[in-house]
Amino acid sequence: MSSSSVMRRGGRVKLASVGLVVVGSLALSACNGDDGTEDKPVGGATPTSSAPSSAPSTKPSDPAADGGATGGGGSTGGGGSTGGQAKAGQTFKIGEAAQFPFKYGTTKKGEIALTVDAIEKGDPADLAPLKLGDKASGKVPYYIRYTVKNVGTTNLEYASVSHMKGHLGDGTEAQSLLIVGDFAKCRSESLPQGFTNGKTQKGCAVALAPSAATKVASAEYWGDPFSLGGKGIFWK
Repeated sequence: MSSSSVMRRGGRVKLASVGLVVVGSLALSACNGDDGTEDKPVGGATPTSSAPSSAPSTKPSDPAADGGATGGGGSTGGGGSTGGQAKAGQTFKIGEAAQFPFKYGTTKKGEIALTVDAIEKGDPADLAPLKLGDKASGKVPYYIRYTVKNVGTTNLEYASVSHMKGHLGDGTEAQSLLIVGDFAKCRSESLPQGFTNGKTQKGCAVALAPSAATKVASAEYWGDPFSLGGKGIFWK
């Protein structure tokens, strides 16, 4: 973890404003406790710190066609059952839940249902408060909004369900953006205290389209257990 991280063992501090933005051609993953420690947020807030991803770029098996923002369709969001365990490389509809065993750090294990509820096109002006300068020139933010549901028997409080990235209409990986601090357009926090069976929480990830002529057409979750195979699960 870089020296810019705001995490410390035993607690986290919410930043009053956006403190650091990381833009990269490859998706970046949150460092929230990936070293095996379980960090508990102060006052329920959890800022995000950044570290390069080791996962290779992957493409959905059937990428969405270009044009327009993606959203709606499929099953009802909120973490419903898909009737079986999700498999690496599997593609779901927007609004359809993927169920799989979840592990966070070295101690938290359970079962979650993850649903991408929508992929919303933002406005380039949304990025202005982040002061990215030329790095944001011409880029259009898309917000991957998802729901996490605990469908297992263990308490997953304070775990982080991140590792979400976007893909463009041709299946290539979109540029990802992670933020230290609070970004009102796209908030994502660790799971709250008492996150037991049946509890749900919303999350959001930012992906950048290189221009207004392209779009983020699909989303990929590439965290454990799918990170081991180098291929995640997809929604489009």
